[in-house]
Amino acid sequence: MTDTSWTPDLAPQSGPKYLALVRALREGIRRGDLVPGTKLPTVRDLAWKLGVTPGTVARGYQIATQEGLLEAQVGRGTFVSTQTRRMGPTETLYPLPMRDPELDDGVVDLRSPQLPDIGQTAALARAMAEAAKDIDMHYLEYPGLKRDEYCRKAALVWFSEYTDFDGITADDLVLTHGGQNGINVVLQCCLRGERPVVYAEELAYPGFRHAARLNRAEIRGVTIDEEGMVPEALEAACRRHGGQVVCITPDAQNPTAGRMSRARREAIVAVARRHDLQIIEDDCYTAPVSGLPSLRALAPERCWHITSLSKSISAGMRFGIVVAPEGMGEAGRLTAQHSYFGVSRPVTDIMFRLFESGEALDLKHRAQAVMGRRLQMLLQSLGDQKLGWQPGLSFVWLTLPLGWRGSTFKGMAEAEGVLLRASDEYALQDGQAPNAVRIALAGGVPEERFRQAIERLKRLLERMPDDLPV
Repeated sequence: MTDTSWTPDLAPQSGPKYLALVRALREGIRRGDLVPGTKLPTVRDLAWKLGVTPGTVARGYQIATQEGLLEAQVGRGTFVSTQTRRMGPTETLYPLPMRDPELDDGVVDLRSPQLPDIGQTAALARAMAEAAKDIDMHYLEYPGLKRDEYCRKAALVWFSEYTDFDGITADDLVLTHGGQNGINVVLQCCLRGERPVVYAEELAYPGFRHAARLNRAEIRGVTIDEEGMVPEALEAACRRHGGQVVCITPDAQNPTAGRMSRARREAIVAVARRHDLQIIEDDCYTAPVSGLPSLRALAPERCWHITSLSKSISAGMRFGIVVAPEGMGEAGRLTAQHSYFGVSRPVTDIMFRLFESGEALDLKHRAQAVMGRRLQMLLQSLGDQKLGWQPGLSFVWLTLPLGWRGSTFKGMAEAEGVLLRASDEYALQDGQAPNAVRIALAGGVPEERFRQAIERLKRLLERMPDDLPV
């Protein structure tokens, strides 16, 4: 069945137009105006009829598709979902394929903070060769709860720069296949009931949203400011919805690059204690040491500190570490065992050698130095703009000048050969996105190509939005 004439009336509805469109789709399906199999207008046709941008309609369709209300069929269009809903995730977590920096097509990919090769490949090759010499009967056995203890003990060196982790032991650690896997392990360990509520920053790493969905949780966004999550907003949300887990990035808020003060951290912990929330402390970007206390140090009885090597040494190794709350290490490892039996022996053997030799920390510092040089290049060019950044961090948050929209700037930047992430990619389904973009410092892009890309963005920002073609 096709019906491309459907045109909702969004005027009576408040809030962002894309959310009004989602509500109209829900209501139309509920009333039977849009029966399963109905073909919807194209994005451009509906945008023209409603007097909104195509991006607004596209985002509304995307959210409705994620909810299972709609289904997109390549080459045919968008349809009201039939009774059989699609199972599993509906979108990729990582933007593939990434651009090859050696291609001379002029396009520079600044969507994700690719790592520079500052010696990791050689270090990994050495560690793999050494591990291969020691293959024995352990490789014929399951990893088990105790068999990764040698790697957990070596991994403690990763926290040696932080004075507030002095008291942790190998028993507090859970080894995971990267930070995303760590988030899933913690949610699987902590969540109870049919539809638990979890909280995240209103602009947040999309992976937490996907992890919550996979664990059948209802995710609620909490207002943020320049420091991150606002304690009063979390308090109000808890009073209204209850909740079991809150995910926070206190040291390198993704995407805004914000950092919490000590007072803000203490206030967040106080709210979590009042409402018995478990805290996920996301430190996967491993921001340089600030001297501020971690949430794990402030709330050792309820905080799960998650870090990984993906942004500092190797994304391909898929290695992460969870520092569990006091006395919860074994519960975390049991959860990991029930999920994937533990990290594979080749990976723990390789990582053991990188930790033991001191190369892991050295590589992290060298990668941060490269990102520091990229940051200086960007600040020299775009320093007159409103930027969120930290030394050594691998991304910058650009709040756009008046008149620009995030999606419009992203599209115009792509036309200039620079790929960025717009703010709406970090907004929760019911949240609003500011007019901003995230620029990754992309260590995998040669410095000269990176400099040229930033210059293109500078020239684009110097143009008034009114000058843009329509």
